[in-house]
Amino acid sequence: MALYSVESLEERVVAVLQNAGATFEMAHSTACALVKAEAQGLGSHGLSRVSQYASHLRSGRVDGSARPAILRSHGAGVLVDAGEGLAFPACELAIREAISRAREFSIAFAGVTRSHHFGVAGLHLDAVSQSGMVGFAFSNSPAAMPAWGGSRALFGTNPIAAVFPRRSGDAVSIDLSLSEVARGKLMVAAREGRQIPLGWALDKDGRPTTDPQAGLDGMMCPAGGVKGAMLALMVELLCVSLTGAAFGFEADSFFSVQGNRPHIGHVFLVVDPSALAGMDSYFDRVDVLLAAMLADEGVRVPGSRRSNMSDRAAANGIEVSDTALAQMSA
Repeated sequence: MALYSVESLEERVVAVLQNAGATFEMAHSTACALVKAEAQGLGSHGLSRVSQYASHLRSGRVDGSARPAILRSHGAGVLVDAGEGLAFPACELAIREAISRAREFSIAFAGVTRSHHFGVAGLHLDAVSQSGMVGFAFSNSPAAMPAWGGSRALFGTNPIAAVFPRRSGDAVSIDLSLSEVARGKLMVAAREGRQIPLGWALDKDGRPTTDPQAGLDGMMCPAGGVKGAMLALMVELLCVSLTGAAFGFEADSFFSVQGNRPHIGHVFLVVDPSALAGMDSYFDRVDVLLAAMLADEGVRVPGSRRSNMSDRAAANGIEVSDTALAQMSA
């Protein structure tokens, strides 16, 4: 293990991605997101993704020269084209537009099309909470889960996130995928030679497995059974029908070096509380609920642990495994 500052890790990741063919803007935006995920203890969406993104740049699954652009704009709605590049610059543009339009129209809906893996859903919403607004994020992803009652992968793990700012203290930040666990956890387990618990994944024949590689080659189990499968269907439709993106079953796996450009979609919804009950009422109501939650020992505010880890990383640095360093060097 070695200890690195946040800034030095960002520089390393930028260098890797630029060497693989990304513009500085794309590499920097992506590096900031991946290192922030690592700092928050979300390793499956942190440095472990660097080699994956670099391989996609080299193989042509990602256009390293792409620049995001507004494809359509009308009132509170905007559609951003990621241009087949890495997702993060397009998501930044979509979030900026959504915040600006929510200030004008009280609510905004921003979609991103022709995109790639967008990392930790909740991190895209940091700017929204810092603007004093409520935000939601959704994305589809390459097929990894069957429709309920089905026997083949059709929906992605389709992450969702929400953020609710507070008058003081860290925002309430909720972030989850609709599979039992994020698929990236299988990727990390396979890389480290560890087994996974039963109930996380199925092999290609639909049988429960503890082998992470068999799970990556097979299917993920939906969180909550039929309810998770139905939510995955909702996100699939939300992110594709409104943006013109590709469905999960039309996109090749992120875990393959070769394959098509995934063309998946993301959606961001931003709401200005001042347009409704007003900011004072909003903050009061949030505080009342959190006080009731925290009255029970063992309850914590969602997102607080990640925020604390990020603060510690900024002050003390991030420990990086020899395996992760070797993969980036390679």
